[in-house]
Amino acid sequence: MISPSEIKRQAEKWWKPFLQSHLKNEQFFPRTIDRIGKITSSAVREKFGELQEQVSELYKNSKAKLGYGYTVNKEDVNFRKTGNHTLPQSISFESAQDYVEFIEKKKDWNAFQKNSALILQQIPQLSEWVYDNPLWVNENDKKWNDILKVCKYFLENPEPCLYIRQLPIDLHTKFIEQNESIIKSLLDYLIPEHIRDASEKQLSKRFRLRYDEPTIRVRILDNSLKIGNLSDLRLPLGDFESLSFNCRNVLLTENKMNFLALPQLPSSIAIWSGGGFMVSYLKNTSWLKSKNIFYWGDLDAHGFLMLHQMLCYFPQTISVMMDSKTFELFKGEGLVKGEKINADNLYTLTEDELKMFNYLKANNLRLEQEKIRQEYADNVFNELVRSTRNG
Repeated sequence: MISPSEIKRQAEKWWKPFLQSHLKNEQFFPRTIDRIGKITSSAVREKFGELQEQVSELYKNSKAKLGYGYTVNKEDVNFRKTGNHTLPQSISFESAQDYVEFIEKKKDWNAFQKNSALILQQIPQLSEWVYDNPLWVNENDKKWNDILKVCKYFLENPEPCLYIRQLPIDLHTKFIEQNESIIKSLLDYLIPEHIRDASEKQLSKRFRLRYDEPTIRVRILDNSLKIGNLSDLRLPLGDFESLSFNCRNVLLTENKMNFLALPQLPSSIAIWSGGGFMVSYLKNTSWLKSKNIFYWGDLDAHGFLMLHQMLCYFPQTISVMMDSKTFELFKGEGLVKGEKINADNLYTLTEDELKMFNYLKANNLRLEQEKIRQEYADNVFNELVRSTRNG
């Protein structure tokens, strides 16, 4: 026989669909629980006392006794050996009031009605969002006036290009930061066409807000391309993305000192995004798509993983000095242990690059860029740039 606590557990599962039915103005009650435990003739004979206690507990917590909650629907059942008995056959809730009081959510129900009405009155476009996320409505109780201020501002100014602290909203900065998840979800729904980067979870990076951006360092390797007298620049990422250098070639190195020591090359610039996997900062720089990109990383498994990363963003990327010839020439300068990695599906690599990656990974070896002589590196880059100019 079902117990009052089991009835409550089942009824609590209706909470979300109940709220959704309210939003659609659909009738949710009466609602019945039919599977309450079948009472057999043998149970009446052998466990009559235990059964009587269960039925008594069921009635004691019902609407008939408490004035709210579930109703016990009874039926006369005639057993051949024990005769006629009036037994519970199902449990039903007749109204929303009975339901919310029984599951102890009367306060939540009142709050949901108030909050959902406020949201839909101020921003009717959120009707489907509210339907899909009714539980979030109450999780943010007492905050909706301020949350909606933020939403209305972005509807009118979807690309503010300001820091959060600069937004002209009658709120303190911390409110937006502390409620970032709910605000981000709402803006995803309201202004999806203005999402700057869907992979970003941080509000400022996801939408067109300013934030403390990483800086990209640029060395201009051709004096004819200097900006004024400047040949070494540090730019916030957003400014870097918006510029377009009038060059054919872009060089990237894993090691900062090698970046600084790159030679002068015609129609070329060098980029330092921080080294390592921070090449990810470059992924949204559209003007790089039209450039010859040369990537010089360590001769180890991680170096090829970063090369793969660059190739995913810019398929025209060419690896430099990451081949067996360079390895054989300079391995005598001293190899060190590489860091073990699990990655193996580097599908962007050429056959030769993949062969070198697998060898270095299997033997856990690294030939660092610094072990490659500067004269050799200069010659390699000069030949590469010459070949692209003549090609």
